Amino acid sequence: MKKIRNILIVAVISVFAIVIIRDQVIKSVITVTATQVVGAPIHIDGFSLGIFKQSVRISGFKIYNPKGFSKGILVDLPKINVRCDLGSLFKNKLHLVNVEVELKEIGLEKNSEGRLNVDALKVAKQERGKEDKSSKQMPMRLDTVKLGIGRIVLKDYSAQKDPAVKVYDININKTYKNITSAQQLAALILSEPMKSAGIEGAKIYGAAMLAGVAVLPVAVAATFIGRDSVQHEFIAGFDNVFETSSVVLKKMGRLTKEDKPNGILGAEIDSAQVALKIRKKPNNKTEVVISARKYLLPKPEIAGGVLYKISEKIK
Repeated sequence: MKKIRNILIVAVISVFAIVIIRDQVIKSVITVTATQVVGAPIHIDGFSLGIFKQSVRISGFKIYNPKGFSKGILVDLPKINVRCDLGSLFKNKLHLVNVEVELKEIGLEKNSEGRLNVDALKVAKQERGKEDKSSKQMPMRLDTVKLGIGRIVLKDYSAQKDPAVKVYDININKTYKNITSAQQLAALILSEPMKSAGIEGAKIYGAAMLAGVAVLPVAVAATFIGRDSVQHEFIAGFDNVFETSSVVLKKMGRLTKEDKPNGILGAEIDSAQVALKIRKKPNNKTEVVISARKYLLPKPEIAGGVLYKISEKIK
């Protein structure tokens, strides 16, 4: 009886070991393939394949900046869930029935030469009629892709060492059909949030269209119309938050108003009028509401950039 129990224990351990090794191998293959497609370092925290459920779960998928930019994260995808048709692999095809992608943040960066990090990616340099022959890819089809888009943080180093920061809180969900290549999927994930934020002039739009993803930049994102403010509650005292906010505003632009008794700050940043209202809250917390308008039009990305800078200082 004891011998049978020991055999069962060994068998269970062996199965778990095989599953772990299998997942690690597949994770490495995906990392290498994705790096070749995108043209930038990629890291995956976790990967698991459910054979019976025909599902895949990927956590902590991150694309880092290409050469010529900082070592920061370009794309942060905390969660990717896939329902797949494993039988298609026997036909040397990859068929994904449903893909759900959670896009937390895109870290756009413009370097001192005015070049965007997203435009330096391999996937953004594709030309019409020219295929990537460096890696042969298995034919694939994605029936449905659901993309949840969080925010874009744009850091501009083109004017000075300390970057100008704008934050675009998008927070929308979109669904796409019939994606037929890894290049299409990559171009979709990179270009759609930028289109929604109204960011113009990026080469990735052209690459997306060549890959078969019909995206066009828009002048003003409908998501932001009529909304000009952002707010956050810091776990910090009023004096600390007020002084830090004042320093950040002076560094980002020109301070136009400073009324500490009433918790009010004003500034001009990128020709936009920025206003801060700072309020004491219970339990050593402080609420900050930041609004920004330029020529009477709401500029939430500038307000978000100010909040981003303040948050960096108060941790």
